[in-house]
Amino acid sequence: MKKTYQIAYIFLAPALLTLTVFFFLPVLAALGMSFTDFDIYSIGNLARTRFVFLQNYQHLLHDPLFWKSLLNTAYFVLVAGPLTIFVSLFTAMALQSSLLRFKSFFRLAFFLPVITNLVAIAVVWRYLYHPRFGLLNYILALFHCGPIDWLGNPHWAMPALILLATWKNFGYFMMIYIAGLQTIPGELYEASSLDGANWWRQQWHVTVPLLAPTTLLVTIMTVVGYLQFFAEPYIMTQGGPLNATLSVVLYLYDQGFRWWKMGYSASIAFVLFSVVFLAAVLQLYLGKRREAWG
Repeated sequence: MKKTYQIAYIFLAPALLTLTVFFFLPVLAALGMSFTDFDIYSIGNLARTRFVFLQNYQHLLHDPLFWKSLLNTAYFVLVAGPLTIFVSLFTAMALQSSLLRFKSFFRLAFFLPVITNLVAIAVVWRYLYHPRFGLLNYILALFHCGPIDWLGNPHWAMPALILLATWKNFGYFMMIYIAGLQTIPGELYEASSLDGANWWRQQWHVTVPLLAPTTLLVTIMTVVGYLQFFAEPYIMTQGGPLNATLSVVLYLYDQGFRWWKMGYSASIAFVLFSVVFLAAVLQLYLGKRREAWG
């Protein structure tokens, strides 16, 4: 038995070594850095680094930009998260309908934004959002509305990024929902139909309950992913206008790689890690409670 364990450890050693060197050690180093004032001068001379213990975390509590970025991130997660899940579920149910033809084409079309580079997408969406020549303002003009400066107005910049993020990401979760829908036995729909249930009742009483584990998975993935909201504001708005789209990760990036406050940036990273961890644990807890209630 002991020899069997030794062979297993030998096979696991490359993966464990890689994880240790490229994941656990950097994480521990970043945690230690968050208790220092590590900056660009410390890169050249580590002796300049001072141990400040919890000062970085105390500074965070009084940093208005950090709270602004946290509120922006919460706004993004609370609006974009449910919207993405709803669009993903609705599209998956539509693609599973027997009335729809060319399903493979639509699946591919909806999934393409997921694998398309965000920079290329941003070029197109910046044109769509253009205040003078953009398609959205052209459509609004048909209804005698607008024009709206989508990316230049602090009130519209975040909804514009939410729309972009939803469009880019819903295809991935749609595929997960399609996989979940294909596990539901067709006999349940036939039985409910014989009992007089219409389409809406079938979806509410059969599809939604049986998709609960899939929805829990999609919700956790969406929340964890959206809490790390970075690429969209970095490419489209740089956090503006007036910090209306400044996210926690973008603020972390600015502090670490623009102003070279690496220690302070590391403390922001671990606060965000705590928020992500608590959100994931809360969702798992609520999911288990729901299963217990039946």
